Amino acid sequence: MPISQSIQNSLAGSSMIRKMFEEGLSLKAAHGAENVFDFSLGNPDRDPPAAFLETLKALTAKPAAGAHSYMPNAGYFTTREAIARKVSCDQGVSLGGGDIVMACGAAGALNVVFKTILNPGDEVIVSKPFFMEYRHYAHNHGGRLVEIPAKPDFGLDVDAIEAALSAKTAAVLINFPNNPTGRIYSAETLAALSGALLRHGARSGRFPYLIADEPYRELAYGGRAVPPVLSAYPHAIVVSSFSKNLSLPGERIGYIAAAPGIDDKQNLLAGFIYATRILGFVNAPALMQRALAAFFERQDALSRDDMLEVYTSRRQAFMEVLNGAGITYIEPEGAFYIFARVPCGKNSVGDDALFCEHLKKHLILAVPGSAFGAPGYARFAYCVQETAIRASAQAFKNAVKSWAVY
Repeated sequence: MPISQSIQNSLAGSSMIRKMFEEGLSLKAAHGAENVFDFSLGNPDRDPPAAFLETLKALTAKPAAGAHSYMPNAGYFTTREAIARKVSCDQGVSLGGGDIVMACGAAGALNVVFKTILNPGDEVIVSKPFFMEYRHYAHNHGGRLVEIPAKPDFGLDVDAIEAALSAKTAAVLINFPNNPTGRIYSAETLAALSGALLRHGARSGRFPYLIADEPYRELAYGGRAVPPVLSAYPHAIVVSSFSKNLSLPGERIGYIAAAPGIDDKQNLLAGFIYATRILGFVNAPALMQRALAAFFERQDALSRDDMLEVYTSRRQAFMEVLNGAGITYIEPEGAFYIFARVPCGKNSVGDDALFCEHLKKHLILAVPGSAFGAPGYARFAYCVQETAIRASAQAFKNAVKSWAVY
């Protein structure tokens, strides 16, 4: 029997990240994992912090009655209160448990938000390059992305975003520290964006939501601050997860937080809760919710273990490898990606797809920048062992040398 035309069309442009990851598995089987340099998927190799594992072990050793039962669709209130305390600290606002809805990762959270706020034909503005799945998330719920090129340094082009605002604009979606560029937007940039949205709302009568996707908030280098969004704009929503800062991507645990002054907040939150149920998520995983609530009671919670230190060292190692190979890039300020410019080949100027295919011949896996809306670049994820990063140096040099005459 045929599948839907919508899914058939989407399959043709399905995730390049996953495609490269799966090809990497085949290369590892053929050549040995130690000989393949897989920088395709943002899948942290680090174990969760010891304090979190201790908390989880204690919970599973003595499970409470009904520990694996349903709870309210929004999640355990004790967990929501714990998340509210963390978000209040991060965002410079005062939130309670009622301002939080637990979600199945940041991806689940974004789908819940879009289901709640989008009418057919509504638009979501995003700065490109951006995480490729955003297109599908908006399309899932009748919306479409309006893609605005970033500035040359990958900063937000607020003037261009303001020019793109229309009666159909439901939201502006930002992601920082950014995947794939590692860019952190400044407080001044957020203030400028807030001003643009407020002006548009005053003119049109529709104030777009500002949605911040921030699973990499804890991964900011050199003491950089990640400025708050919920205190920068009254109609803001934060979606996040613990996939990156606690290395829990497979556990699918995240949340949605609504700004204190958001219009008709109780109705919006009720929409999030309803959408969580009817999208089939029902609720976020019970065990992970209870583990987070207990974890955040600990004084050593979110000490980040040595996570930031480890990624700082890996970032430096990867920059040294790329420098040695003559590949240029803008230094990432956060997250664990480097978005590098494709070197010029003899007959292949800036062809990112061809360059990534060429890298595979040298057993290096990367994702073409065109998958993120930015042709001419390649994304490398350095959430892998530093020994593997440093071991890739000669392969990169060989690949660039042979690419020059390709």
